[in-house]
Amino acid sequence: MLPLNHDEFERLVIDELDLLPDDMVDGLDNVIFVVEDRPEDGSLDLLGLYDGVALTERGQYGFGEMPDRIVLYREPLLALCADLDELRDQVHITLVHEIAHFYGIDDDRLHDLGWG
Repeated sequence: MLPLNHDEFERLVIDELDLLPDDMVDGLDNVIFVVEDRPEDGSLDLLGLYDGVALTERGQYGFGEMPDRIVLYREPLLALCADLDELRDQVHITLVHEIAHFYGIDDDRLHDLGWG
């Protein structure tokens, strides 16, 4: 496993977020990005999670709504990657994948697009 602590990993995630195209992130309204060590079940199988209601499924959405969350799991991502370049690539892919869920793109469509 790569030896990145929580703060170092979070910095890498922020750097990758900054590299995403503006048209992908400009529409992210009321979304927060969170780094957690592992999913609640403790597994290393899940790299990220979109926790919220996709834009395509929202009815009335307004003031006072809790923010949607995009979670990246540090330990599963570190366990999957052999070096920092691979980690950056995988964090990028995971961010795109979870942001796509915010926009209502499901796993089947993401797979068809090469992001699944």
